[in-house]
Amino acid sequence: MMMDIPYNINIMNADGIIIGSGRRERVGTVHQGAVQALSTGRMVEVWEDSRFEKKGTNEPIVIGHTRVGVIGISGNPDEVRPFCNIVRTTVSLLIEQRNSLETLAHEANRKKAFLELLLNHQGAYSQKLRKEAAPYQIDLLLKTVVLYIKHFSTDADPDKLLLRYPSFAMDEDTQLLILQESGDPRPLIRELLQVQPQVLIAAGKQEASIAESYRQARSAMNILLALKPASQVIAFENVEFLVKLSHAPLAPFNTAAKLEDAVDMIETLRSFINHNCSVSHTADDLNIHRNTLQYRLKRIQSLTGKDPRNLLQLFELTHGLLALYK
Repeated sequence: MMMDIPYNINIMNADGIIIGSGRRERVGTVHQGAVQALSTGRMVEVWEDSRFEKKGTNEPIVIGHTRVGVIGISGNPDEVRPFCNIVRTTVSLLIEQRNSLETLAHEANRKKAFLELLLNHQGAYSQKLRKEAAPYQIDLLLKTVVLYIKHFSTDADPDKLLLRYPSFAMDEDTQLLILQESGDPRPLIRELLQVQPQVLIAAGKQEASIAESYRQARSAMNILLALKPASQVIAFENVEFLVKLSHAPLAPFNTAAKLEDAVDMIETLRSFINHNCSVSHTADDLNIHRNTLQYRLKRIQSLTGKDPRNLLQLFELTHGLLALYK
């Protein structure tokens, strides 16, 4: 601010010690005018220079009824008084902004720690945990459906769904919504798809344990990401077998892992599975010729040693694809 104000500025802490000054040699020394301003809570004006003080104004910085420091400007008090008010207001706003950011960061860390505790909890909920959950509008005595949502944009949430339901951010574009008011998540899912048509949604079953419903929703999301069916929504109860299949150690090695670097082959295998091995429907979905599809299927067989046109071998490839996302 000294680039805009032609006077020396001093900033003192709550003990009256200069912690910032246009005159570096004064940093670390006690400012008597600041000590007086802190004790009285009012602006102190010094009209004459002395050995330890320069004439000027010294005004307390008050944050939440607490005197946290003093702004001092050297010069004729009649000239610098308006500048002192401006600097004090600016500094107060900066401190309040910093305090707000620290409060938000603390709350975010507290919420993250609570979520981690909630998602790893086993057994009955203690009274202490139930009290911790209350500020998040979560009643641990009620059964819960967890929705695991990917590609959710907090900037594109005009209806403020995250404020209407208990929600937790897993990462930048992934949210958990905790639904306790009703056991049927379908109305909320329809609303989510209307507001943000790009999202992927996985729903756990209604469970007494939030951790269990979360585990189900996360596992269902992995199936959705692995197979990429036409639907953007998946329910654990409809894919429970596939979840268990993805975790079953059925083969000594994963044949589908050989397709990880062949994006076209992975996409082809997914489409072939989702279209019930129909060559014509798969070719239409991929927008390729039937002969091109046959070439790709043979290429998958060459890379993996498993023919996707053989039912049992396709089952093994499907297991391998699911296992990549477990």
